[in-house]
This record gives sequence, structure tokens and C-alpha cells, in this order.
Amino acid sequence: MALTTDEKKKILGKYQLHKKDTGSPQVQIALLSTRIEELREHLKIHKKDFHSRRGLLNLVGQRRRLMKYLEKTDPKSLAELKKDLKLD
Repeated sequence: MALTTDEKKKILGKYQLHKKDTGSPQVQIALLSTRIEELREHLKIHKKDFHSRRGLLNLVGQRRRLMKYLEKTDPKSLAELKKDLKLD
């Protein structure tokens, strides 16, 4: 259920702003989106897993806050990220 190292490296390589970037909002949003999608798939199978559902809601809220921050600081980057991740 957790992201593997290879999957994380792939996401990092795609959304990094520079070589050692691991914490920019773009990278965090991309990683959260991947985890959210995995949890959605899990919850389709395990409908009564309320603990995972709560975790999903926390991740969605965290992603929403990061997107709101990115909208204030760099709206163009957010628009590209949304298009790339197929959000909205």
C-alpha cells in the first residue's frame, strides 16, 4: 500500500524543481495524489475500512492546503500541475 522507493524516485524526477528538491509543494502534491489514488482503490475493495478512510480524508485535506498555498505563490505552476495530475 505504501509507495515503493522506485515509484517515489520516478515522481521526484518528474516534479522536482532542482536536483535535491524533495519538499517543494509540487513534489508533495504529486506524492500525496499518488497515495490518495492508492487509498481510493483500497477503499473500493474494503468498503468498511474506516481507519483508512480517515487517513484518506487527512491526505486530501493536506493536499488541498498545499494547493491553496501554491495558488497564492505560483498559480501558473499549480495550473500545470493540476493538468498533469488530472485534478479538476
